This record gives sequence, structure tokens and C-alpha cells, in this order.
Amino acid sequence: MDINIIWNSFLEKIKEQVSSLSYDTWFKDTRLASLEDNNAVVVVPMILHKKHLVENYLEIMEDVFNSITGTNFNFIFITEDEDASNKNGNNANADLIKELENEAGVPYQSSEDANLNSNYTFDNFIVGDSNRFAFVAARAVAEKPGKAYNPLFLYGKSGLGKTHLMHSIGNYIIENSNKKVLYISSDKFVNDFINAVRNNDNNNFDRIDSFKSKYRNIDVLMIDDIQFLGSATKGQEEFFHTFNELYNSNKQIVIASDRSVDDLKMLENRLLTRFNWGLTANITPPDFELRMNIIEKKIAHQETSAMVPKEVIEYIANNFASDVRQLEGAITRVFAYALMMNRGNIDLDTAVDALKDQLTDRSVYKNDVHRIQRVVCDYFKVTIDDIKGKKRSQNINYPRQVAIYLCRELTNESYPKIGTYFGGRDHSTIINAYEKIKKDLEKNDQLKVVIRDLKKQLST
Repeated sequence: MDINIIWNSFLEKIKEQVSSLSYDTWFKDTRLASLEDNNAVVVVPMILHKKHLVENYLEIMEDVFNSITGTNFNFIFITEDEDASNKNGNNANADLIKELENEAGVPYQSSEDANLNSNYTFDNFIVGDSNRFAFVAARAVAEKPGKAYNPLFLYGKSGLGKTHLMHSIGNYIIENSNKKVLYISSDKFVNDFINAVRNNDNNNFDRIDSFKSKYRNIDVLMIDDIQFLGSATKGQEEFFHTFNELYNSNKQIVIASDRSVDDLKMLENRLLTRFNWGLTANITPPDFELRMNIIEKKIAHQETSAMVPKEVIEYIANNFASDVRQLEGAITRVFAYALMMNRGNIDLDTAVDALKDQLTDRSVYKNDVHRIQRVVCDYFKVTIDDIKGKKRSQNINYPRQVAIYLCRELTNESYPKIGTYFGGRDHSTIINAYEKIKKDLEKNDQLKVVIRDLKKQLST
């Protein structure tokens, strides 16, 4: 059978057993070079693929390949360069390949030398729909710097993970290759340039040469907050020349900004044109599901044994939607408040009290119980504590019943769950309140107007 047909069948089966990200990263660009002497020679893009496939996927590869061929083969992995060398009659021996693999794993420099935070990695970056494209693009760049997408331009509002991804790229490259990496802010780039040209003395040219050596004799340059380069005309010119030097030498460039390329009005057009040469990836605010995942992961790393109810996680996720830093700040505040005010115990009331000063009328909400309670209370001029409390006076009980009715109509919460948001009321009490308002709506035109007004507020 043709080896291409065999390998295509193999890849189709592998695709069913690994994640799409793992497949695209480690298998998609492989090919079968030969089958002989019980050896399956597989060509992979980079040396790091060889190590990763052997350590993580060898067993599953052997099982799938055996099911297709009916024969047990030993996998031998070679890179494209080694395959080309073999075809030219320069067969590399096993010792040399092993030496190259070992060399690739020795960092040329440390994360500290590259201005990187070693805590930021791909492994602890939480992926969702809002950042998945940027994550995959960053991972591809990390694995093939200078070849995959160059330059890579990441953009999005502050606190969404751009810097985390940049540090992840740098840390991955340092860990898996001997390439020289540098992460820098645009402010630092400009300041270094100013210091190099400021003094017109005999050492001036040495300073300029030192500056150029720092930024041009590297393999990967990552520059953050590029929007701040707009106020430095000379700095833009120098970055333009630095960009060209690196790009023409197939060195990887990664740029981050709080706005898209088209919105960088203060930068020169020749720079903007170059930013568009590669790939631009937008990171948008996390959706509700991703916010939930982020909070759960952050809580798991808190040094505490306190249990955090899901309703608390939902409350934070619903009320802090703009960026990850807001979520982290809210989590820290809840834990600190609980420790000081509630003996470390965390419940919904504690979370509400801890965060009430940080919430504004402009907070982004889903139509959840908390927002419904707030809107109803504002409408009837009562407090959240009133409708969650024990008072049964008409001026409080009626708004409480209306809020319960809207919670049942506009959310997916169960009766027992809604009861927990209203002072721990029994589910039968919640059912009775809902049914009462539902029945009154059939004959009470004034109530119909109230419900319509509240739903209108909740829809905006």
C-alpha cells in the first residue's frame, strides 16, 4: 500500500483520539518517509516534536499504526532538515541526532534574562471562545518562531491575557530551544534609544552599537503596549529599522496593543503596514463560561481549605465581566473579607458584602437572580436585605414575590436554588410566590404594567 495512504489513514484515526489543538500542534504537519526493516520513519517539523511525540504519544501512535498495517513498527522521528540531508547522501547517525535533541533543550538564556515571568505559561492560560484563536496562534509561533506567523500582533483591552500569552511564547521558546528571546515594553525601547543617542561624546557610537546589538542580535523580540510608541517620532523610526532587520533575518516579532492595527492612528503608516504582514489576533472580554472557569482555577490556587459555593462563583462571574484582573481582584477581596469578617467561611451574603463597594450601575450582568433583585428593589424603593429578610409586610412581601416571579421566568434556576437567593426560603414558598404573581397577572392590569416595565429594564 502507498505510504501516503497509510499515513492519511493513521492521521484520521489519531484525530479521533486527541484534541484538535494537540492534533494541529503535533500531528498535522507530519508525514511518513519510509517503511522498512520494521521501522516507520516519520518526518516532523522541528526537533522538539520528536521529544514530545516520544514522551507523550508514542504508545497511542504504535497502537493506531498497528491496527492499520497489522505489523508492529518502531517509530523513528527525523526533522525536515535531516530528511533532506539523508536524501543528499549525508545520513546523520543516531548519536548526532540525540546530541541535537539534548542541545535544543538547553536554554540559551533564562526567563529572567529575557524579562519574562516564568509563572506565565501556556499550561496555566485558561482558554475559551474569546481567546482561543490568539492562544492557538501564540502556540504556533512558540513552536515555529520566525516561520509560523511573523509578525504576530495581539490586541485587546487591558487585563485580557495578551501579556500572559507573550510571556508564554518566550518561556516556551527558551525551554525548548537555544534561541535568544527578549520581552520589552515600548516605553523601555524608547528609553533605551534615548539613552543611546542623548550624549554627543566620544562614546556615542559605542552606545548606539550597543543598543542595536541588544535589539537586533536576537531571535525573538516581543514588544508590549506598542500604542505608547506613538508619542516618540524618533523611537518609531528606530523601531522601523529594528523591525526590518529582524524580519529580513527571519527572526520572530511579537507585538501587543490595546487596540487594533487600524486604530493605531499615531503610528506611521509604514509601521502599520508591516504589522499587517503577519497575523493579527484579537482577544475579547471573557464570556460567562470562561469567567466561571477562571474563577474556579484561581480559587483552587488559594491557600485555604474554605469551600466556595457555586452561587458565589456565579455571583462574581456575573458582576465582573470586563477582564481577568477584575475577577482576580474580586476573588482576593472575597477571601480576605471572609477571613476578617466571617471566620474564613464564604457564602453568598459574604461575597455580596465584600464586593458591594466595587459594583456600579454600569457593571455588566446577565439576567441572573442578583441583577433581578437589584432592579426590582430599585423599582419598589426597598433594599436587598428587605426582600431577603423575614419581614412580611405588604410593601416588602409584594416586591419579593415579583422578584421571585421574574427569577423563575428569566433564568434557568430551579425553585430550591432561587430560594437560596432569598434568605434560604423553602422551595414551596418560592413556588407559592411565583404562582401568586402568575395568577394575579391574569386579571391585574397594573401588575402587567409593572412586570412589563421591569422586563424592559432587564433587557437593556
